[in-house]
Amino acid sequence: MPERTRYLIVDGHSVIFAWPELRKLHARRSSLAREALIKQLRDYQDWTGVRVVAVFDGKGKRVEATADPADVQIFYSRSGQSADAIIERLASKYAKQYELVVATSDSMEAETVHACGAESISPDGLRGLIADARR
Repeated sequence: MPERTRYLIVDGHSVIFAWPELRKLHARRSSLAREALIKQLRDYQDWTGVRVVAVFDGKGKRVEATADPADVQIFYSRSGQSADAIIERLASKYAKQYELVVATSDSMEAETVHACGAESISPDGLRGLIADARR
């Protein structure tokens, strides 16, 4: 049986507010914190081959996605919809085909993704994954 593709889905704002250095950047300008997080996620993807998806709360009329196939996939929820809703939809849709890990500090969201068959890790757990990949 071939190994299933691994995906890491990151609740962007959940991680930004949990990491003090990103929270500081966010206080100056939210885009700085997003860019700093995405850079680390891109490095992680390059080092490990795990596909990374970052989901942020957005403000637009529709779900926006950026997708250079080699790059981290980034989703912004539409206004009035939380990033959690997108993450839960991705988990319910893909947990059976892929090995999914969701990084979030939201315990309700973690329970939902577990129910879908995915794993979850805390923002600290994510920090550990990135640090291990660096070694």
